[in-house]
Amino acid sequence: MGLLVEGELHEGWLEQEQEGGEFVRKAQPFRNWITPDGSPGPTGEGGFPAEAGRYHLYVSYACPWAHRVLAVRALKGLESMISVDVVNPVMGSKSWDFATDFPGTTGDTVNGAEYLYENYLRADPKVTGIVTVPCLWDKERGTIVNNESADLVRMLGSAFDGVDARPLDLYPEDLQEAIEALNEFIYEDVNNGVYRAGFATAQDAYEAAWERLFEALDRLEEHLGEQTWLTGGRVTEADWRLFTTLVRFDAVYYSHFKCNARRLMDYPELWDYTRALYQTPGIAETVRMDHIKHHYYRSHPSLNPTGIVPAGPLLDFEAPTRRTPPMTET
Repeated sequence: MGLLVEGELHEGWLEQEQEGGEFVRKAQPFRNWITPDGSPGPTGEGGFPAEAGRYHLYVSYACPWAHRVLAVRALKGLESMISVDVVNPVMGSKSWDFATDFPGTTGDTVNGAEYLYENYLRADPKVTGIVTVPCLWDKERGTIVNNESADLVRMLGSAFDGVDARPLDLYPEDLQEAIEALNEFIYEDVNNGVYRAGFATAQDAYEAAWERLFEALDRLEEHLGEQTWLTGGRVTEADWRLFTTLVRFDAVYYSHFKCNARRLMDYPELWDYTRALYQTPGIAETVRMDHIKHHYYRSHPSLNPTGIVPAGPLLDFEAPTRRTPPMTET
């Protein structure tokens, strides 16, 4: 299959990522890394040195995968070094577009594209797969560096440390083994677990994903009852990878994706933990609930044919927490 842009994206996306009624997320095609000196990273080719002003992010506020990259950009103080464009939150007939009629959208200020897929084809006319955000663009070479959020979280967490990024280590050496184990568990059972439940097309696949998701949330609730953050006394990238799913949970996953055993608010530790992360300096500005709700409820007509966006629930992320919100210094 070529680059998937024609027809309702969510329908083609679901068809492409279904195996026996179960939602299976595919790998991303662009896997280069920014490094301090431009040497090759863990995957891809070299030639992408850390330079202020050279790189540009295409994101959706609605997307949890893009959101975690925006969160790290804010935590590391990279706003002046890496520019951002925000797509229209509602997917139309040709995937993500740059319409500016929704508050908070920007258009494409770098390439002047009407649709994000145009930039994928600009980077590689033979690219195949699905048009996704986040997408990191190199303005000097005129190409996509990387569109895998896990890579982007990791590289933004350290690549710009020699170019006046905030000295915040989200992947400390002594915690890397624990972080990797948490990342795998959280991705499989929570981050992607809500999608496996929401996009399942077979009853048994849905129920298996639903059960696995809430078993994971129960484990995390117990874990956070014993310590402040996932790895103990300090916040790491694992916390931010979990946060972007939790902050969306009651607004969209509970109802729209039928993840309805319990609300996040029914978990005292997880709810407190999410509010504390939200209250970290710079993070609230990355959470746009209007984009989140309009994307999910209006972009999946197979799940919500009327396109009605719920007025609720009323969520107070600013309410006091037992945890002290982490600061952005070491």
